[in-house]
Amino acid sequence: MEEEKGGLLLQSLIETVNEIALISDYRSTVKKQYCNLARRLKLLTPMFEEIRESREAISEENVTALVSLKDALDSAKELLRFGSEGSKIYLVIEREQIMDKYHEVTAQLEQSLSGISYESLEISDEVKEQVELVIAQFRRAKGRVDTPDVELYDDLLSLYKKSNDATDPAVLRWLSEKLQLVRIVDLTQESLALREMVDANGGDPEGSIERMLMLLMKIKDFVQTENLNTEVPARGNDVSLGGSAQASNVGNQKAPVIPDDFRCPISLELMKDPVIVSTGQTYERSCIEKWLEAGHGTCPKTQQTLTSTALTPNYVLRSLIAQWCEANGVEPPKRPGNSRANTSTSSCSPAERKKIEILLQKLTSGISEDRRSAAGEIRLLAKRSADNRVAIAEAGAIPLLVDLLSTPDSRTQEHAVTALLNLSICEDNKGSIIAARAVPGIVHVLKKGSMEARENAAATLFSLSVVDENKVTIGCFGAIPPLATLLSEGTQRGKKDAATALFNLCIFQGNKGRAVRAGVVPTLMRLLTEPGGGMVDEALAILAILSSHPEGKAAIGAAEAVPVLVEVIGNGSPRNRENAAAVLVHLCSGDQNHLAEAQELGVMGPLVDLAQNGTERGKRKAQHLLERMSRFMEQQKQAQAQTESQPQSQTQQPQPSYSLGNLADT
Repeated sequence: MEEEKGGLLLQSLIETVNEIALISDYRSTVKKQYCNLARRLKLLTPMFEEIRESREAISEENVTALVSLKDALDSAKELLRFGSEGSKIYLVIEREQIMDKYHEVTAQLEQSLSGISYESLEISDEVKEQVELVIAQFRRAKGRVDTPDVELYDDLLSLYKKSNDATDPAVLRWLSEKLQLVRIVDLTQESLALREMVDANGGDPEGSIERMLMLLMKIKDFVQTENLNTEVPARGNDVSLGGSAQASNVGNQKAPVIPDDFRCPISLELMKDPVIVSTGQTYERSCIEKWLEAGHGTCPKTQQTLTSTALTPNYVLRSLIAQWCEANGVEPPKRPGNSRANTSTSSCSPAERKKIEILLQKLTSGISEDRRSAAGEIRLLAKRSADNRVAIAEAGAIPLLVDLLSTPDSRTQEHAVTALLNLSICEDNKGSIIAARAVPGIVHVLKKGSMEARENAAATLFSLSVVDENKVTIGCFGAIPPLATLLSEGTQRGKKDAATALFNLCIFQGNKGRAVRAGVVPTLMRLLTEPGGGMVDEALAILAILSSHPEGKAAIGAAEAVPVLVEVIGNGSPRNRENAAAVLVHLCSGDQNHLAEAQELGVMGPLVDLAQNGTERGKRKAQHLLERMSRFMEQQKQAQAQTESQPQSQTQQPQPSYSLGNLADT
């Protein structure tokens, strides 16, 4: 029994050393020390193999020493693995802690190896000498302190402590090259390494990892700008940061800074397919899927336990990203085509499929009660799970539900449009709903249905409009005027549903004019000033889109919006201040009357504050307005000085005398 136990212990020691031998590509900051450590440990394998092959029983004293050595090897393996896969930034900033751990592991290994009684082991002299050499090297390593890269440490620490200050591009370039953070794959791996540290430590109470992520984001933004300015070609995993989302900015002097809210917290990239996890945080679908596949059960950002692995598409954020891309001349990111959300196969059981078939038969029944109850049950089933949504669509329910949109029975109509809303959550179903010519029926419900049916019709149009080509279709079928009516007359929920649908539809340039002609602008202005209305965020977001359209700009100007916009810039939330400034930029473009009005209302102080403390986009808009205000005020001073310098004789011109010849000439 003891012999078997000793054999298992030795096999475990051999396997641990073999695992250490497979670890490679150590980070440059620890490469020398960690390579030496790994090389020394690999020299122990012959000793373990000779002991295993020996016929002599291992003494109890040596078993205890070998168990201690196994613990030391496990510690060394974790240390080396972190040196290969861990955060490059952390290894530099926390170098003292890292080296303390290195020396601690080295001392533990030396102590464990020294505790073995080699005379009682049946091993060759060559192996014994080799082990003695390893022990001697460990002893020398204990007292040796290698000179660190002081310049790298100082520059990185300075950036870490002053993450909000401007940084010399030359320093950022040097850091990115020194840390080997110059490709998208390198930067994404670094972000994942930092997130995994938070997960492994059960949180980040001191916020040090979060500051490292902010530092990483600054390096990433610099590399992105550098790649665009030098027109680096994209190849596979070495694609320049931002990928196609930044392609249209090549040649510009400065790439737009991606708002933090639009970046995936894991990859720090502009999100293509944002999804919400059970904690309410949003991530890029492919990144959070990899996180979950790696066995993590927590939210990377909050470290809360995920109650479910379900991923819900964040359509609102996807629309905001599309708006930002349009406003900044950036090509919108393309969503991957093989996402799990696009699955077209359901795992429903045969019994469940049979139930759906029976409900579909009732949808075509000549009895009104049967149609109403079947539509209601399908509505609930479609709400319940993704598998149900796929199975219901596969069974052919969508055309049958579309037919019910024109029924005179209001309750059946409400069930049908809500069932379509629930089915539209599945990406594949969106195309099927459009193909079934559902939009005219949904618009009919939006005009004539009950209030709840109208609200759900608006929500359905919003869901369908996530697909860009559907924005055109929905606008062409006359959806915008009834949405404008719901925005004006609906319940609070109805107004919210109408606003989100209008916002999404108006990302398409052709729908902006339709919205203005439908009378949306006066309604939005009223919602902006309604006490306790709760629609300020939505109203300003839509106005910011419409103001870029000539008809929208004219309508907003006619609505006397400047005083309200100045008030929001001074006292609104960060996002509302940003949108208000964006609207004012368009209004003041080529219109000095609006500039003068804003100046008289005291906009300069709030603009200076926004330029210093606002969101990235808010800062740009505020700076743009400040430059225009400055030019306008300078022109005013010059005109006033010129008027005051003119002599009285020049300012009072004599009246011309006209002859018949003069009149004829005119």
